[in-house]
Amino acid sequence: MRDDLRGRCPVARGHVLVPDGRGHPEGRNVARDPRCSIAVSIRDADVVIEGDATRVTEPGALARIAKAWADNGWPAEPDHSGPGITAPFNAPSQGPPPWNVYRIEPRSAIVTLATEPGGLTRFRF
Repeated sequence: MRDDLRGRCPVARGHVLVPDGRGHPEGRNVARDPRCSIAVSIRDADVVIEGDATRVTEPGALARIAKAWADNGWPAEPDHSGPGITAPFNAPSQGPPPWNVYRIEPRSAIVTLATEPGGLTRFRF
């Protein structure tokens, strides 16, 4: 797993792993209110994406998402007991597997340039 992803919610192809094993607070919050945001730093910019989370339960989609994570160093695989994923390791704060996967449907993105000339732009989708 890339060092910059360790200990954070893994993201692959518009999908994010939300820790919700055994009543984890983030999972309860997403179930109650699907509005969410994801912040990332890339090269010379900081990006915040705002949108709505929808749980992914279709087995084929879960397999593709798990493969994308595995291809990037986190050996995730579909959980055969239900609609989630599992892996031999994860951040301890995420609780035990299986973990649910959510797709974030973006509504807007805010980009802040971290180098000269700087700037802030908001995109609405």
